[in-house]
Amino acid sequence: MPLNRRKFLKKSAATGAGVAIAGAAAAPAAEAAEAKGPAQHVKRHSLTVMGTTDLHGHVFNWDYFKDAEYSDKGGNAMGLARISTLVEQVRKEKGRCNTLLLDAGDTIQGTPLTYYYAKVDPITAKGGPVHPMAQAMNAIGYDAAALGNHEFNYGIETLRKFEDQLDFPLLGANAVDAKTLKPAFPPYYVKKVHVPGAPPVKVAVLGLTNPGIAIWDKAYVQGRLKFEGLEEQAAKWVPKLKALGADVVVVSAHSGTSGTSSYGDQVPYVENAAVNVAKQVPGIDAILVGHAHLEIPELKVTNDRTGKTVVLSEPLCYAERLTLFDIELVFSKGRWTVESVSASLRDSKTVADDPKITKLLEDEHAKVVAYVNQVVGRATDTLTTVDARYKDAPIIDLITKVQEDVVKAALAGTEYAALPVVAQASPFSRTSEIPAGDVTIRDLSSLYVYDNTLVAKLMTGAQLRAYLEYSAEYYVQTAAGTAVDVEKLTNAGGRPDYNYDYVSGFAYDIDVAQAAGSRIRNLTYNGAALDDAQQFVLAVNNYRANGGGAFPYVATAKELWSESTEIRTRIAEWVTAKGVLDPKDFASVDWKLTREGTPVF
Repeated sequence: MPLNRRKFLKKSAATGAGVAIAGAAAAPAAEAAEAKGPAQHVKRHSLTVMGTTDLHGHVFNWDYFKDAEYSDKGGNAMGLARISTLVEQVRKEKGRCNTLLLDAGDTIQGTPLTYYYAKVDPITAKGGPVHPMAQAMNAIGYDAAALGNHEFNYGIETLRKFEDQLDFPLLGANAVDAKTLKPAFPPYYVKKVHVPGAPPVKVAVLGLTNPGIAIWDKAYVQGRLKFEGLEEQAAKWVPKLKALGADVVVVSAHSGTSGTSSYGDQVPYVENAAVNVAKQVPGIDAILVGHAHLEIPELKVTNDRTGKTVVLSEPLCYAERLTLFDIELVFSKGRWTVESVSASLRDSKTVADDPKITKLLEDEHAKVVAYVNQVVGRATDTLTTVDARYKDAPIIDLITKVQEDVVKAALAGTEYAALPVVAQASPFSRTSEIPAGDVTIRDLSSLYVYDNTLVAKLMTGAQLRAYLEYSAEYYVQTAAGTAVDVEKLTNAGGRPDYNYDYVSGFAYDIDVAQAAGSRIRNLTYNGAALDDAQQFVLAVNNYRANGGGAFPYVATAKELWSESTEIRTRIAEWVTAKGVLDPKDFASVDWKLTREGTPVF
C-alpha cells in the first residue's frame, strides 16, 4: 500500500503515535487462529531484501559532464535502468512476493538531471513535471527509502513535492519537527509477506537519516527540523516494531560504518553510525548502509547485549551495485524467527538497461543533454583539474574569482564594502576539463559538481592562517630528499579532495616535510606579511560555512551575506557575461608545495 506524507500526517493526528504502517499487523488472535491450522510442522520461508543507496540522480549509464556513456577504470556501469534489470532477475528467481526493495537515500541531487528538475524545469512549479527519479523508482517498484542528507539540498518544498510524487514512503525516524519533536516523516514501513499455510511474515523497515543535515543544510532546516542520533532513535523505535509483531527488522540508514564524523563535535551525534546501531540496539536483523559511497558486500557485527549477529551491506553508489539480504526464517511455537541472514551484491555492469525505464525517461534525458550542451562562451586555453590537488591550477582560480566578484558586488554600499574579499575553493574533480574553444554549461558543471551556494563570512588574518594550516593537513608528510609520488602525497588520514581548500588573495608555501599544524610558510597579503588582526571577508560555499569538513572558525564566524543561487550557476553567468574565458582574467600562482624551502614541483 503506497504511503505518502498526507496519509502519514492524517494517521499521526488520529493516533497521536506519529507512526504509519503499510500492510497492517495481524492481531494476535488472528495469528493464533492461523497457527492452529494445518501448519503444525516446522515451516520455513526465505525472503530477499534488495537495496540501493546514493543514487544521486543516475537513471542511465550516462556521464552528462562528458556527454558520453559512463566509464571508469573499474569498468563499472551505473543507473536505475540497470538496477531495474537486476531487480527483475531477483524477483524472477525468488518470487516477487518474497522480495522487498529499499533505498538508503541521496536520490534527488548529484547530476545535471536532478539539477534540471529542481531549478530549470522545477517539479514545484504549478503543473510541473514528475521528478525522473520518482518516475523510475515508482516504475521499478521500491517499497521504501530512507532520507539522505542531499534530499534537503533544494529546500523543504522540493523535497516534499518529490515525496508526494512517490508511490512509497520516505522514511526518517530521527528527522523530527523542531517545535513538537514528533516525526516529520514516516519513521518506518511494515510489509506483510504472505506464506501459504502459515501466518504472514511481517517485515519492518526503520529509516534513519544523517544528523549532519543540521549543519550541511542549516539554511533550509534550522528552526523547522531537528535530526537526532541514529543510535538513540533506533533504540526507541525497534522495540515498538517488535511490539507491533515485526518478525524481521531491517534498518535503512543513510549513515556509514566508520563511527566517525566529518563535522567534528559541532553536532552531538555520530555521522557514520551504522555499526554503532548494530552493536547497541537489540532486535535488528540487517542494516542497509548508505552515505559513505563505499562497497561493502557483507559486514557482520555482533550486538553487545544479545550476542546475535547483525548483517550490514552497502552497495556501491550511483546504482552501480544492488545489495541482496537473503533471510531464512523458521516458524515454530506460533511465530516466525530469523534463522540466518547473509548479504551479497549484484553488479550493474553484468546487465543491460531495462527498456521499460529507457522508454519511460528518454524524453527527460534528451532535454537535459540539450541543456548541458548549450555554448555560453569561448576559452582561449585548455583548463584542467588533473594536477589541481598539488599545484595551484588556473581552473580553481576561476572558481575563487567568480566567488570574489559575486561577494564584492553583494557587499557594495554596505559597511563591509571596504574590506578585502578572499575566497576558498576545492579541487572537487580530478578529471574536469574546460577545453580551448566553445565552453558549454556541461564543461562548467563538471568543474563544480556540487549544488553549493555562496556565503560571506567575516574572518581575521589569524583565523585564516589557522584555516590554511588545517587545510594543509590534507598532505602526507614527505621528508626532504625523498621521492615524491603524487598518488601518495594527498588525502592524509583519508581526507577527501573536497575538504582541501585553496584560499585566494594570499601568497603562501605549504612545507610538506613538516608535521601537520606547522606547514604554512611565508604567508603574505598584498606583498606584506599577513596581519593577524586584519579583517577579511571570506567568500565560502555553504557546506564549508555551515561546518562541513570541520574547518576552524568559519562555522562560528559572523555571516555578512548569503544567497540561494548555486555557485555553478554563478560561474556560468560569469563566463557568459565575459564571452571569453581567458586565464589572464582570473589566474595567478598564489601557493606552492615546498620541502624545507625547496619547491616540490
